[in-house]
Amino acid sequence: MLERILEPEVMDTEAEAMDYDAMDFQAVNLAFAQRACQLGPSKATVLDAGTGTARIPILLAQLRPAWQITAIDFARSMLAIAKENVIAAGCETQICLEFVDAKQLPYANGSFDGVIANSLCHHLPRPLDFLREVKRVLKPHGFLLIRDLIRPESPEKLADFVTAIGSDYNDQQRKLFADSLHASLTIAEIQDYLQHLGWVGDDGPNLELRLYQSSDRHWTLEKKFQSSTIVQR
Repeated sequence: MLERILEPEVMDTEAEAMDYDAMDFQAVNLAFAQRACQLGPSKATVLDAGTGTARIPILLAQLRPAWQITAIDFARSMLAIAKENVIAAGCETQICLEFVDAKQLPYANGSFDGVIANSLCHHLPRPLDFLREVKRVLKPHGFLLIRDLIRPESPEKLADFVTAIGSDYNDQQRKLFADSLHASLTIAEIQDYLQHLGWVGDDGPNLELRLYQSSDRHWTLEKKFQSSTIVQR
């Protein structure tokens, strides 16, 4: 297995933000947004950690008009483009953009019906700090969707993944992707974090938290919203 090599935690130059926003993640983002909608209720307060340029919150706002989304990032350059994207999509009333460190969330315990994060963990030197905060701010019955890259087992496999994204990406974008793969986690490492937090699901019928490999290069951690309504008999 490749050793984890950290990349800069914050992509905070204008050029990096523009390169990131220009990359075609539409299909992946839509699949992520649709899965979040399946896990969550029709009306919810949702935290999107590491929102980047807010492409996923915009999709969520369009799919779930009753969701109120707090979209945070620790890169002001990303948030600047995110603001333009949110305004262009007409989603200002649903999406609140905030400059926040996902490892030190300024929100009270149990603040959100749902927490989502796409491709954030590989940016963090200590992902456990973020996961601990997620557990704290998520309501006990809330839904969760965290997805990220899996670190390949060899340099050859990493090179194969970079080649597979095609020739539509420039050299800087391909380097960003390669660096992200090298900085990513394995499922075993995520499992260790969950055990440390006492937050581990199992394979039984009462599963709440599920960790699994969702593609050839992604892992997913998810939890479905549990209605707190008690049916009167």
